[in-house]
Amino acid sequence: MITTYKVLSALLSYPTTALQAAIPELVSALNQEGLLAAAQRGAVCALASQIEGGDLLDVEARYVELFDRGRSLSLHMFEHVHGESRDRGQAMVSLLERYRQADLDISTRELPDYIPLFLEFLSTRNLADAKALLTDAAPVLALLAERLRKRDAGYAAIFDALLAMVPVSAIADVDALQSPPAEDPTDLAALDKAWEEAEVRFGPGDAAADSCSRAADILSRINKVPAKAGAGGRL
Repeated sequence: MITTYKVLSALLSYPTTALQAAIPELVSALNQEGLLAAAQRGAVCALASQIEGGDLLDVEARYVELFDRGRSLSLHMFEHVHGESRDRGQAMVSLLERYRQADLDISTRELPDYIPLFLEFLSTRNLADAKALLTDAAPVLALLAERLRKRDAGYAAIFDALLAMVPVSAIADVDALQSPPAEDPTDLAALDKAWEEAEVRFGPGDAAADSCSRAADILSRINKVPAKAGAGGRL
């Protein structure tokens, strides 16, 4: 198991009292494994300290402001490659099957492309496979990192840490991803309307009709990985 990915998954999840209480243990595990370079590890630990020491209501509010009030910072990977396209359904099914083959506990209401869940999946792979899968997802991670930096959000540290583990060339096609319109986080009516998506199918679909080549690329590479493998700023 790759502990670093589990720690990053936890820190990127919705903040709770349980998460705040677990911060010392998470930081200790991150430092002990030493997978991240000192600079990335320090930035992630700074974010962890902010989560731990902040008033929970404030930490929750900041998280919602960033990740739950618009598409531009959605933590669902395929939102940035498929947008409202119904092609997301088949992509979800394929990724979900990879999780099941890896014996990942998916008893969650989150969709398979939720980034904390994806990181949990990576933690079950061996290091080479995890880095290969992470590399395929790098354009989405780079897009989110840049948008978070523009908002002076400490959560950018998580994405910067992940990107430090992949080749620079992997993020070359960021411009091909979905580019949602500018969002006003205070216009709740407009945001509600923007989140009215077309139906996402989880049954059989026509994968060949996928209109987003990058998403198809990610899924095809994920499916080539053997099913079983060994083992600061504002928030």
